[in-house]
Amino acid sequence: MATLSPLLKQATPVLAERGEGVYLYDTEGRRHLDFTAGIGVTNTGHCHPRVVEAAQKQVGTLIHGQYTTVMHEPLLRLVDALGDVLPDGLDSLFFLNSGSEAVEASIRLARHATGRQNIVVFHGSFHGRTMGAAALTTAGTKFRAGIGPLMPGATIAPFPQAYRYGWDEEEATRFALRELDYLLVTASPASDTAAFVVEPVLGEGGYIPAPPAFLEGLRERADRHGILLIMDEVQTGFGRTGRFWGHQHADARPDVLITAKGLASGFPLSAIAAPTALMEKARPGSQGGTYGGNAVACAAALATLQVIDEEGLVANAERQGARLNDGLRKVAADHPEIGDVRGLGLMQASEFTGPDGEPDAAAAQRAHQAAAEHGLLLLTCGAYGNVVRMIPPLIVTDAQVDDALALWSRAVADAVG
Repeated sequence: MATLSPLLKQATPVLAERGEGVYLYDTEGRRHLDFTAGIGVTNTGHCHPRVVEAAQKQVGTLIHGQYTTVMHEPLLRLVDALGDVLPDGLDSLFFLNSGSEAVEASIRLARHATGRQNIVVFHGSFHGRTMGAAALTTAGTKFRAGIGPLMPGATIAPFPQAYRYGWDEEEATRFALRELDYLLVTASPASDTAAFVVEPVLGEGGYIPAPPAFLEGLRERADRHGILLIMDEVQTGFGRTGRFWGHQHADARPDVLITAKGLASGFPLSAIAAPTALMEKARPGSQGGTYGGNAVACAAALATLQVIDEEGLVANAERQGARLNDGLRKVAADHPEIGDVRGLGLMQASEFTGPDGEPDAAAAQRAHQAAAEHGLLLLTCGAYGNVVRMIPPLIVTDAQVDDALALWSRAVADAVG
């Protein structure tokens, strides 16, 4: 008798039978307010009718057309549609299946294009679990322990985590950029550095937004030293932060953009985008794959883009994110166990700390579990597991945000006594 790997631990006790909008329904018929969105995947909500219709129609005509063997219309239409939302100049796309694969492809491209070896990432980063991506991941040792030696050439610089350092955002940004400059003259010479890879908001690292001045500082240094700036928008893209792309909160144009998660509303699809002149520097045979650009996933992605545009979901993410952040701060004001509330758009987090300011993972876990018992599904993150994050679908309404906040208030009260 086969079983799932014992390492696959569920964050919630729910056995889901169906999903609709912001809700999941279990096999006993109980409704759960899903503020996980499949880890930021179902941006259009569970089973949005437009996405379902597009996928069903495509399944009946062409399921798989391997895109280095034959071409198909859903892929070509998706390329055209993404051209309307990608940053200026990023006019060439390569499709894959997962965020990790897209990260690996971006690194391969950066090394080919620059002829340089080193990649600089930032403390708290999460870029995936595959071997190359794991070498770039510092959100926790669980992602990289016991599998060494890891890919060579990865160098880690500080991320401006103001709350962790006990500084304001401006001071944390100055420190992080100063240390990056130091790294480029000590551990990773600028002349050997191919790329900076950064998330506009740390995901697994604790839902910490990058200050605009930090991203702009990376852009300036990339230009000065001939280094590529790669934005990992796997979780922050497709409207999640209240802009279509998370880096658009700053004046920091990427050379390469990575997207996945919300791209196809739950179908496995990822991509990297770059200027054609840059993409042409990849070596022959370095881009390919059996399932990348799957026809059904592309049809779902096209429908996703239409829904985001026609239903104004980017603006809704900004508006509801502000409402959610305000409510979370009110809960935190009544509970000193929550040391910080932060986020952009519909990426919001509450960090639990003890009286001495040290991480309190136990309290976070109690609040997380209590929320699930009350019917609110959440996730934890952060190096110490002491951050509870909220990632609702972008279709969430005022009433649903308020319901979630009421359930969260009860859960925190239960957790901290």
